[in-house]
Amino acid sequence: MKTVYIKDTTLRDGSHAISHQFMPKDISEIALSLEDAGADIISVGHGDGLGGSSLQYGLGAITDLQYVNAAASVLNKAKLQVLLLPGIGTINDLKLAKKHGANVAGISTHITEADIAEQHIKVARDMGMFTIGYLIMCHMESTEKLTEQALLMESYGAEVIYITDSAGAFLPHEVKQRVCALKNNLSIPVGFHAHNNLGLAIANSLVAIKEGATYIDSSLMGFGAGAGNCSTEMLLAVLKKMEIPTNMDLYKTIDAGNQVLLPLLKEKGVSLPRFTSDTLMLGYAGVYSSFLIHVKKAAEQFDVDSRDVLVELGNRKAVGGQEDWIIQVAHEISLNSLS
Repeated sequence: MKTVYIKDTTLRDGSHAISHQFMPKDISEIALSLEDAGADIISVGHGDGLGGSSLQYGLGAITDLQYVNAAASVLNKAKLQVLLLPGIGTINDLKLAKKHGANVAGISTHITEADIAEQHIKVARDMGMFTIGYLIMCHMESTEKLTEQALLMESYGAEVIYITDSAGAFLPHEVKQRVCALKNNLSIPVGFHAHNNLGLAIANSLVAIKEGATYIDSSLMGFGAGAGNCSTEMLLAVLKKMEIPTNMDLYKTIDAGNQVLLPLLKEKGVSLPRFTSDTLMLGYAGVYSSFLIHVKKAAEQFDVDSRDVLVELGNRKAVGGQEDWIIQVAHEISLNSLS
């Protein structure tokens, strides 16, 4: 069995769960503990990547460069990743991040929009950054569309392609189909990024590994958006029992969660993500966790069931930037209930 490379997203996806309020000291301490545990890649930054700090996506406590500097100042072995979503972050943002110590670029687009990442992927490669292409909200499209878009990212120069289950909506057989398709059509490694809204983050990650994915995203104690990400500790424990090699130390990873992350969260009054009926509905409907607060408000305003609003948004394949649909959908459901 090939070695599975772990990219820990505590300091990037976890930023959503702490309202983008990590401070430089927090970042340095967590990054150092992850490096000591053997993480291959550590992802840092605002939850929505470079340039994400805004009224629309949530104002961060610090700047992109403060994120990068805080991690780069303590890392010697682990690679340091920044995420860029074209249209939010810019090539100049990426160049500055590289200058300050980032050496991995994650270029992320919606499952149907790989073509907008061409220049960003090419610039990252030209700068010598290890370049990963992420296709997000992959549950919304067919395996054929995923393969088509992944091939585009590979043609631009991406060195790994990630299947991203942004809403935690995939079932194991769907993960199997998609990983198999990419393994059969790409000449570069495949990665998988899970969320736990349906309680399947570990199971789906294991299916991805079984079918040939060699890069897996996870976070300490599953700290991330919605019901959280795949837990790094749990993933390592299962892989160790299955005798699947990684470069991480299980005990040191557990200690990083218990001795570094948990006290920090307690100090800030922040709880770990957990399963709730709301996160279940996010996975069931297949929508972004950021929609939830707006759906709740709209459902109350129009006296409708928030679950119905989420499901209809999922049916319409709503994505980030289409939050205006939430009011429209709630209003339509209200009118239909009166007819």
